[in-house]
Amino acid sequence: MTSHRRVLAVATVAAVALVPTAAHAGKGKGDDHRGGKGRGALPSTIALPAGFQPEGIEARGSSFYAGSRATGQIVVGSVRGGTPRELVPAQADAPSALGLRVDRRDRLFVAGGRTGTVSVYRARTGKLLYRSPAVSGPAFVNDVAILRDRAVFTDSAQQRLVVVPIGRRGALGEARTVPITGSLAYDADPATNEANGIVASRDGRRVIVVNSRTGELHRVDPRTGVSTLIPVTGGPLTNGDGLLRSGNTLLAVQNRLNRVAVLRLGRGDASATVRRTITDSQFDVPTTLAVAKGRLFTVNARFNTPPAADTAYDVVRIDGK
Repeated sequence: MTSHRRVLAVATVAAVALVPTAAHAGKGKGDDHRGGKGRGALPSTIALPAGFQPEGIEARGSSFYAGSRATGQIVVGSVRGGTPRELVPAQADAPSALGLRVDRRDRLFVAGGRTGTVSVYRARTGKLLYRSPAVSGPAFVNDVAILRDRAVFTDSAQQRLVVVPIGRRGALGEARTVPITGSLAYDADPATNEANGIVASRDGRRVIVVNSRTGELHRVDPRTGVSTLIPVTGGPLTNGDGLLRSGNTLLAVQNRLNRVAVLRLGRGDASATVRRTITDSQFDVPTTLAVAKGRLFTVNARFNTPPAADTAYDVVRIDGK
């Protein structure tokens, strides 16, 4: 399988080559990255099941995974097109499938939203390998980053991380919560969406998270919970959602603003500068990002559209100019 490090290496190229200078329009489904028709071209959109309500997306090779925030269903498809197939069926207890990440052992880590759980599936078969007990109190387990020795999840409802230890041979330990202290402060309302998107720091020992309410970036030590503000020149990252990082390039989805900010991280991730933004005529509240076949993809969550059984949802390819 394609390792997470390999995906991030591709993201470096994507972040540079695929960032448009203006919104593009009129892409046909057979258009390739040069704007023409060609063998091996990737479609500009890929339909997800009607009523799916996606939020998370992950990719490896030419395959993508998308999860439903409504039912926990996960589908897998190809960025070359076609109809995605069901990998994980809708769940009887309706745990959401929000943030998704595949590790180097072919395991799909899934944030469970308001259920306060995290799940791990076999990425090829959908077999459930692990599900944690629900964390205490109100919860919104939102997104996930995988470090060498732990999977780290944001909880947007309570000021804490949810951490699953990963042993030397890949064994998964018991999930635990780590209170966040320092610069990252939540308000008093657990219904507010706070810490959201998350990626590993450059040294792989800490995580970077975006606070959707304030638009701030913070570094957080998942062992201690201590957080430090990352000043953002050109910020704030209002409505910050999914993050994708490679080297010193960080991409941050700003969901309800229908754009993606491209940032340059300073030495030691101590600062960040917004260099440009990606806009796209096909964005309809994008949430998270993935890289496949050297291209950036997102899912349209369509938060502003009342969901129904026949509501259309899709994966969108983000083009460069």
